[in-house]
Amino acid sequence: MTQKNILVVEDNLETRELLSYNLKNAGYAVRTAGDGLKALELAARSRPDLVLLDVMMPGGMDGLEVCRRLKQDERTRSVPVIMLTALGDEMDRIVGLELGAEDYVAKPFSPRELLLRIKAVLRRASTSAEEATDGFRAGGLLIDFEAHSVSVDGEAVALTSTELKILRELVRSKGRVLLRERLLDTVWDTDFDGTSRTVDTHMRRLRGKLGPYADWIETVRGAGYRFKPLSSPEK
Repeated sequence: MTQKNILVVEDNLETRELLSYNLKNAGYAVRTAGDGLKALELAARSRPDLVLLDVMMPGGMDGLEVCRRLKQDERTRSVPVIMLTALGDEMDRIVGLELGAEDYVAKPFSPRELLLRIKAVLRRASTSAEEATDGFRAGGLLIDFEAHSVSVDGEAVALTSTELKILRELVRSKGRVLLRERLLDTVWDTDFDGTSRTVDTHMRRLRGKLGPYADWIETVRGAGYRFKPLSSPEK
């Protein structure tokens, strides 16, 4: 099995070295950065399999801005990101998910918990990359799951691996309601302790990227979501 490469972005030297030590002991190749600019440089130069990113970093670029730039760069937008947030900083977690982060871990955390989260995120990313299903085409919405591509009225749309997996589940269940709990289990997994807000945050971002086809993802109050293509989108 090919060794996975993890980029650790943490300004505190002691924490950075501890994370590196535990990850290397778990069999990962590790590179580290103490600030956002260095992290972006390393990620662009040699694409990592996952970025472990601290939110609170001094200077002109915090972890949220690093995440934003990673997800805007075509070279790194599909790289999964796990945010490290201070305990109780719910807003940072929500913003991180809205920017495209796949998961978050609150400090202080146990090395075992962190390794389980990393393993789960890498597994989901691998499944999204390798699992091929039939695509979907209606009106100006074209989805090719195997090619990891979506276009809206002829314009390419960049989705994260999590967003694409959500879309795949919706298309597979076209016309049927998908419960939020089921999406948490299938898109994430049973080890992930997210809530319905996690699903709603990702769904809101996905709808935003679908533009005039956003209404094809219908909210079923108190239950979940349903993919219901209309005869024509609202322009």
